[in-house]
Amino acid sequence: MDIFQKSFTQQEPIPASGISRAVEVMLSGRLHRYNTIAEEPSETAMLEEAFANYLGTKYCLACASGGYALSTALRAFGVRQGEPVLTNAFTLSPVPGAIATSGGQAILVETTENLVMDLADLERKLLATSARLVLISHMRGHLIDMDALCAVLARHGASLIEDCAHTMGASWDGKPSGTFGIAACFSTQTYKHINSGEGGLLVSNEPALMAKAILLSGSYMLYERHTKGPAAQTYADLRFTTPNCSGRMDDLRAAILIPQLAELDERVQRWNARYQALAAELESASGLYLPARPAKERFVGSSLQFLIRGIRDQQASAFVARCKNQGVELKWFGAPEPQGYTSTHFSWKYLDAQTLPQTDQVLHELFDLRIPLTFTLEDCRLIGRIIRQAIEAITDQ
Repeated sequence: MDIFQKSFTQQEPIPASGISRAVEVMLSGRLHRYNTIAEEPSETAMLEEAFANYLGTKYCLACASGGYALSTALRAFGVRQGEPVLTNAFTLSPVPGAIATSGGQAILVETTENLVMDLADLERKLLATSARLVLISHMRGHLIDMDALCAVLARHGASLIEDCAHTMGASWDGKPSGTFGIAACFSTQTYKHINSGEGGLLVSNEPALMAKAILLSGSYMLYERHTKGPAAQTYADLRFTTPNCSGRMDDLRAAILIPQLAELDERVQRWNARYQALAAELESASGLYLPARPAKERFVGSSLQFLIRGIRDQQASAFVARCKNQGVELKWFGAPEPQGYTSTHFSWKYLDAQTLPQTDQVLHELFDLRIPLTFTLEDCRLIGRIIRQAIEAITDQ
């Protein structure tokens, strides 16, 4: 019997240059982004410069977490108490959580078998709610047809904020993920595409929104030190009416992120080679469906998802257990109880209960696994064989 022996949570080490710079920051004792000498830029400001330049956006704000970036973007947009905000039914809990903490009411949109928002259901719910805002989660790195999405939003006069926690480095038809709406949020949590343990990045081309976000993050009256923020006059009135909800990134985390950002495109190539090696092993598995990846989508294969058509609860549990016994860690979105980072709308009791039959069917058949860069191509082929053999075993029962 094949056995896989590596950890699904083991990330690559921080680049040596990042470690070296982090040590310098620690030796200086100046870890706070505003604790600088004279006119020297902080590490955090330099990260914001680098990330805005990478995406081609005007503004960038480094935050304490991706979830904080999301809630800050919603507050800066001006979400009102009880206002409907449309978002994916298939996402992770920080997304509806950010809507709830900003005062909005999350309205969940059905998910297709390709793990993207159902545009027909989105249109129905835009008509029903007259929502001003859609927060789209590019969950597990699956990009919807962004041209079609933007056309739907334009017809209804709705704005877009992108949750790009899983799509840093991805693009649609050559346009980077995170540049389609009025704002976008990225994560630098350990399992994301650049790693500071925890952290987030908020980008926008909207000066008023970004000025408010910077003030919300806890800039005090030091907003002019944000070199990737809007002009000083943009803050003139906002600085007196915007609360300080401290959520800044510190210079230690920024120091280890800057060299990783320089490696991002190379990492994307390595992830996608591993994704393809794994997918090639799975394609022949009976009853298994791999979500389609459109030609216009440049995705980042840091995880892989598949559906097993018609699988029953008992079979799914046996399948996950068999894979685990052989060293392969899978998450099943159809499990009756949330586990680890995996949950569904049934456990988000802070939202109004919603009827989502299409999404429920997709989630019942959906399995998910990480692909760390510490895996080799041969590791991915072995994982694929173990999964394929496990599917054959449970379908014979």
